[in-house]
Amino acid sequence: MPQKVLSARKRQLFSKGVSLALSLGLGLGLSMASAQRESTLVIGGDFSDLITLDPGVSYEFSGSLVAGNLYDTLVIYEGNDLKTLKPRLASSWKVTPTATGSRITFKLRDAKFSTGRPVTAADVIYSLTRVIALKTPSSFLLTDVANITAKSLSAPDAKTVVMDIPKTANPNIVLALLTFNVAGIVDATEAKAHEKAGDFGTAWLKDHSAGSGPFKLNRWDRSAQVALDVNPNAFRKSPSIKRVILRYMTESAAQQSSLNSGEIDVAWNYTPDAFKAAQGNSKFKALKTDTFMLSYLGMNSGKGSPFEDARVREAVRYATDQDGMINSLLQGLGRKTQTIIPIGLTGSDPKIYYPYNVAKAKELMKAAGKADGFSVDFLVSTGSCSGGVPCQDLAAKVQSDLAKIGIKANIKQMVNSELYTTYRAQKAMLLQADWSPDYPDADGNGTPLSDYAAKSLAWRNSWENAAASKLAQTAAIESDAAKRQKMYGQLTAMLVKDGPYAILYQPYKPVVLQAGISGFNRNANGDVQFEKISKK
Repeated sequence: MPQKVLSARKRQLFSKGVSLALSLGLGLGLSMASAQRESTLVIGGDFSDLITLDPGVSYEFSGSLVAGNLYDTLVIYEGNDLKTLKPRLASSWKVTPTATGSRITFKLRDAKFSTGRPVTAADVIYSLTRVIALKTPSSFLLTDVANITAKSLSAPDAKTVVMDIPKTANPNIVLALLTFNVAGIVDATEAKAHEKAGDFGTAWLKDHSAGSGPFKLNRWDRSAQVALDVNPNAFRKSPSIKRVILRYMTESAAQQSSLNSGEIDVAWNYTPDAFKAAQGNSKFKALKTDTFMLSYLGMNSGKGSPFEDARVREAVRYATDQDGMINSLLQGLGRKTQTIIPIGLTGSDPKIYYPYNVAKAKELMKAAGKADGFSVDFLVSTGSCSGGVPCQDLAAKVQSDLAKIGIKANIKQMVNSELYTTYRAQKAMLLQADWSPDYPDADGNGTPLSDYAAKSLAWRNSWENAAASKLAQTAAIESDAAKRQKMYGQLTAMLVKDGPYAILYQPYKPVVLQAGISGFNRNANGDVQFEKISKK
C-alpha cells in the first residue's frame, strides 16, 4: 500500500478513536483494535513536564503520576485517606526506639517485578541507596529529611528490611515520605544489567520500567504519548484496563474536541469555562478534585537580582491581585491562601498577611530604591496552568499587576520540561510555577521551601535564611502537636515577610471523564490508581 494511502487510513481510524493499536505499531485489524479500545484508557492532557520515568529521579507532576502506576513503594496512602498509612510492598512494619534514634523494620509481601523476578530486601536497599548516591532532585527526602545513608539500611533476610534513623529524623515523617515515588522499588538485577558508567541504570530507566506496579512501560514517545501495558505479574491487579495511553494535548480546546468525539476517555486540563459547561452535560462526569498544590511566583533573591531586597519581594506580594485571579480567571477553581503550607494540612495559616494594596507596594519599591521599577524576564509554562487557566492568561494577569508598581515582566513561555530545567539551575529570576508536597505533612512544604540546604525550592530561588532552615528542621522532628503547630506558624510568618514566593492561589484540579468511566479517583496528592478504573 502506498505510504500516503496508509497514513490517510491511519488518520481516519485515529479520528474515530480505534487506532490505538496502530499508533503503537502493533498492526492489528479493525475489530481487534476496537476490542483493544474497550480495555484501553486514554487520557489527554498537558504532560510536557515529563523529563524521566525513573522513579528515583522524576520530580515532576506527570512523572509521579506515571511512576505510581509502574512502581510500588513499601507503604502508601490509599485513595482520599491521606492520614492512614497502608501496606504496599511491606506487609507490616514496626518502629522501635534505639539509643541513637529509631529503627523501622519492614516485612515484605510476596511480590514480583514485571520481569518475573521476586521483590527482595536487596532490591529495596538498592533502590534507596541508588537515589542517595545519584543525588537526584528528590534525594534530599532521604538524606536531609530521613537523615539516612547507605549504612542506615540492612537486610537480615530476603523478606526483611531494617532502616535505622537518627534522632534528627521523625519516624512518622520518614514513613510518610516513603510513599513518594523517590522510594519506588526497582528491580536491582534489571537496573544493573543496563548500568553505564556507574549511572545505576538511570539512562535506561529514563524510558524503560522495572517495577512491580500494576502496569509496565510499553513506550514513551516524547511530546506525543506515554503507553503503559498491564503487568501480568503485579499483585495489584487491573481487571478491566489493560492499556493506558497518556496523550500529549497541551491545549484545553484539543482535549474538549477529543472528549466529545470519544477519542479520549479523560481530559486532564479543562478551562474553567469549559468545565462549567461540562458540569451540565450528561455525557460527562466533571470532577472538581482537591489538591495540596500551590500556584506561586518564584523570585530569585540571589546577589545582583532585582529581587535581592526583601522589600521588593514583599511589594510583589502586595501588588498581586489574588481575588481577581480566583474570581475572574479561575471562576472558583481556586482558593485564597498566602502561606507556604496548603489548606488541608496541619500548619496551614488562614490569615491574610498581604491584602491587595498597590499603594503599599509602591512604598516598598521606593524604600528599596526601585521607585522607577525594572525589567525582568518572566518564565511561564505553555498550555494549561493549575486550575485549568491557560498559562498565557495567568501570565498576562500577573504582568498587568506588576506593571502597576513599575515592574516590566517580559513573558517567556516554554514547555514545562525546559522551564524546570532552567529553574533547577537557579537561572530563573521570576517565574510562575506549581508546587505540591511530596507527602501529606507540613514538612512536605516546610523543608523544601525553607531550607536552602535541601536544594529544592529555597535553593532554586537563591534564598538562604539560616533561621528558617533551623526552624523547618526543628519543626519536622517535633512530636508534640501543639509545639509543632506553633513552630509552623512562626515559619510561615517568616516566609510571608522575607521569603522568595508570592502565593497566587491553591487550585482545584478540574478533570472531565466520559460518563461510562467508573473507579476514577484523583486524590489531593495527585495520585490516580489506574488499575481501579473500568469502562462501560
